[in-house]
Amino acid sequence: MKAFGNRASKKAGLAPGTLVHVGEERTEKPKITIIDYDRDNYQEHVVENVEECFPFKDYPTVSWINLDGIHQVDIIEKLGKHFGLHPLVMEDILHTSQRPKMEDYDSYIYIVLKMLWFADDDDKNVQAEQVSIILGNNFVLSFQEIEGDTFNFLRERLRNAKGRIRLMGADYLAYALLDSIVDNYFIIIERFGEIIEDLEDKLIENPSPETLQSIHDLKKEMIYLRKSVWPLREVINGLERTESPLFKDTTSVFLKDVYDHTIQVAEAVETYRDILSGILDVYLSSISNKMNEIMKMLTIIATIFIPLTFVAGMYGMNFTYMPELDWKWGYPAVWFVNILIFLSMYTYFRKKKWL
Repeated sequence: MKAFGNRASKKAGLAPGTLVHVGEERTEKPKITIIDYDRDNYQEHVVENVEECFPFKDYPTVSWINLDGIHQVDIIEKLGKHFGLHPLVMEDILHTSQRPKMEDYDSYIYIVLKMLWFADDDDKNVQAEQVSIILGNNFVLSFQEIEGDTFNFLRERLRNAKGRIRLMGADYLAYALLDSIVDNYFIIIERFGEIIEDLEDKLIENPSPETLQSIHDLKKEMIYLRKSVWPLREVINGLERTESPLFKDTTSVFLKDVYDHTIQVAEAVETYRDILSGILDVYLSSISNKMNEIMKMLTIIATIFIPLTFVAGMYGMNFTYMPELDWKWGYPAVWFVNILIFLSMYTYFRKKKWL
């Protein structure tokens, strides 16, 4: 995942509302997609100029304008001015390290949250981007850092008129976007659960420095997940309780389901954080026990050789009058004593269950 700071220092000293992109530098051209629909009609197209979005502000149909790529400030500025967005809202859209939040500006509601997904080539590498959503009377604006998202199933439902989405208003579309992002959190959580189970198995079989590195990497991921999920509870709860006419009572019922899902994800994140802390303690205990076993074995070997070294040292002294030097059975007798000492100590250690 991306770093927490994300070059926020670029805005230091600037006046509030100054539009500066704070995030990863990108060179690709932003993509603007417009989906306009009602009960009987549907149209979807990609436009080249931001001015082509302006007429949809006053259309009686529901319009979803999605911008992939927010690094060109002039596009955000033109779109924001036409749709009446506050400069601070446009500033937050361009600042990609925002905390998930919801702000009610009477004529529109601003929502920001994090979208998470696994990279295509690595099911352990979690990617993250900020998604900003503007809910108006009959339109929804969504701003994403890059092209590609978790909204494909939602687009298919719109194209094929599945479910109630074509019968509902812009508030239901905003709910559907939130629901798609939150539902995708479950995929992330389930995969992390599998990774943690594999870590536990490796920890039991053969803990290694690579295992420790994996534990620390997962703890970092959980910290970022918690940072993304926990504030989202306040966002959904705020949308449930808002008195704005933009969110109808028929849609507020569905927000309760999203809130329940958010609570489940938050609890799962906390559970996995506790499990990882326990796994780290088990790893450290395993390494400590393993080291104790090694030290115990070395101590036993050293203890056995202490009397043997004494015997060898004693008979290594070159005194002339040592009675055993001229004894015919002196050498075998020394070996017999050494073996007897070894067997006696070995039997004693086995009886004490030190071996």
